[in-house]
Amino acid sequence: MNRRPWWLWAVIVGGYAFLYIPILSVIVYSFSASRLATVWGGFSMRWYVALFENQQILDALWRSLTISATAATAAVFLGTASGMALSRFGRFPGRGVLSLMNSAPMVMPDVMLGLSSLLLFVALQQMTGWPQRGMTTITLAHITLTTCYVTVVVRSRLTSLDRSLEEAAMDLGARPWRVFFLITLPLIAPALLAGWLLAFTLSLDDLVIASFTSGPGSSTLPMLIYSKVKLGVTPEINALATLIIGVVAVGVAVAGVFMHRLDARRGSA
Repeated sequence: MNRRPWWLWAVIVGGYAFLYIPILSVIVYSFSASRLATVWGGFSMRWYVALFENQQILDALWRSLTISATAATAAVFLGTASGMALSRFGRFPGRGVLSLMNSAPMVMPDVMLGLSSLLLFVALQQMTGWPQRGMTTITLAHITLTTCYVTVVVRSRLTSLDRSLEEAAMDLGARPWRVFFLITLPLIAPALLAGWLLAFTLSLDDLVIASFTSGPGSSTLPMLIYSKVKLGVTPEINALATLIIGVVAVGVAVAGVFMHRLDARRGSA
């Protein structure tokens, strides 16, 4: 049996250490009693208490979660429809334009996407009075950003899907909409879940586009954290980051178990 060279293991360990040691340091210092975010002052939970008493951070967190969940849900619907059209409908008028529109946000710099969204919203507001800059405009911009990613995930799943099951169902008299909901949708459910999680993460993490499209009183959590970083990171931010890391880890674990069970059920069927 060939043994892997020691330097390969060193590169792997060094790479993961470079990625995860800063995250672990944030978790450790969130339990520090010191007022400085990078100085250990003894174990304490004071900054978690202070975090839940900071209404500004809580409002920004709730606003970001609401925007991300709404944008991710809308992106799943639009991305699924777009993925179905590109993978199942063959050549149709406008296919090239649709494919280009789905690819552009992924390669376009966030600054350009945010600026173009801002100009669009300002023009619409001048002509119709809608939308007012705030959570609505941020959500619309994030839907534009995340739909293309969901489309790629769903389209790749549909391309690799065995169509014989759908054809067999239609041969037995099932209508297309029934085939979609009873056959296709369960088979692409892991892709839909992965697309939703990806869209939610991209929306929650976005700073640049939200900065362009936000309005008074609609700062998201990344915007609030960025404004506080300019004056120095406080231990409350460490506590907030630790909670987010914990929630993300649990969410990824639950999604992994769910997808594993779906694969096992499909394999035993």
